[in-house]
Amino acid sequence: MFETRPLSNRLEAVRAEHAPDVQVVDCSRDFETLPPAQAEDLGLLADALDPASYPAEWLPDDAPTLLSRYASSDFTIGMPGDGSVVWTRQTEPPTIIVKPRVEGSPELFVEFLIAEAIVELALGVPEHFLGFFEDDNHALARAVELDPGGTYQVAAALFDGWVGLQSRDVFADWHGDHPELAAAWQDAGTRLEDRVADLPRAVARGDTEFADATELACAAIKHAIELPAPFAALDTEAYRDHGPDYAIRWAEKTFDSLAE
Repeated sequence: MFETRPLSNRLEAVRAEHAPDVQVVDCSRDFETLPPAQAEDLGLLADALDPASYPAEWLPDDAPTLLSRYASSDFTIGMPGDGSVVWTRQTEPPTIIVKPRVEGSPELFVEFLIAEAIVELALGVPEHFLGFFEDDNHALARAVELDPGGTYQVAAALFDGWVGLQSRDVFADWHGDHPELAAAWQDAGTRLEDRVADLPRAVARGDTEFADATELACAAIKHAIELPAPFAALDTEAYRDHGPDYAIRWAEKTFDSLAE
């Protein structure tokens, strides 16, 4: 199910610089969450497995079943919204998994996604928003006036945005050492600009759900493009420094404003 992925010289250089011990593998099937039986196949390529779990007290009472299963002691990897490339520290060494859905995408864009995963591993950020919000997940769920699925989507987006505030500093420095990857990072941001700029109008027209808008805006943070209100308040050093507390306060203010 998993096979070691050969890396270009560009990616080998990024790996050597940021996370020299990480292994990169291709997965033979697409997935949102790998169940234990499939996830344990990584043991054939890793030195050891170290399944993660999260305290049940961190979960809102109406948490989606998949989130509850992910938080348990079962060895699972990946969750909805993770995208085409997933990384985990539940293996020794850490592993980056490339899903087959990348087939057909431009080679440099796929390389950027892998390089991004390498950088995120090196940052030492949590593997999931559960490890970011911890027991503040309850406060976030109260602030986000959506159903459990929408609440999950907003939480995942806010975590993604916080990580992007840190990773983009690395990407911005690539113009000298890794110009092709820097160009792929910049091109991906350019493609998002018009969609992001139109988000407030799309939400007001009912064309875009607020959770979807939050996901897109937070995904754009890593590309250092200008965000419209209310998402611009997330593109700040204050969010980077204060993390969960800031995110919850933003959610409270934003949903109070939407209710008005």
